[in-house]
Amino acid sequence: MTDAAETADTAADAPIDNSKIKGALLRYRVMAWATGIWLLVLCAELIVRYGADNTSFKWVEFVHGWVYFVYLLMAIDLAIRVRWAPIKTILTLLAGTIPFLSFYVEHIRTRDVKEQFNL
Repeated sequence: MTDAAETADTAADAPIDNSKIKGALLRYRVMAWATGIWLLVLCAELIVRYGADNTSFKWVEFVHGWVYFVYLLMAIDLAIRVRWAPIKTILTLLAGTIPFLSFYVEHIRTRDVKEQFNL
């Protein structure tokens, strides 16, 4: 075996650090909830804007956009650490775009990660 092949085998067999997964999971959970809450606030802002013609809460869009961006980063971090399939990662990322879905997906992904890594 070549040195590169041995290094690749060693990296693949390396034990997974559960403390890093636990931290990534916590960051993902916090951001999933924050994204879900800000998405609901955004929906309320849109109702007020188009229903009452009031644009005084336009800043909510900006905040939700940045919260969602951080959610994307935290979800990708967790996906890489726990080695989710690409479709599972994409569906998790999209969960932050549909009201209430981020809460449900967060619950399912947390349960799966905890079972998989005995957290």
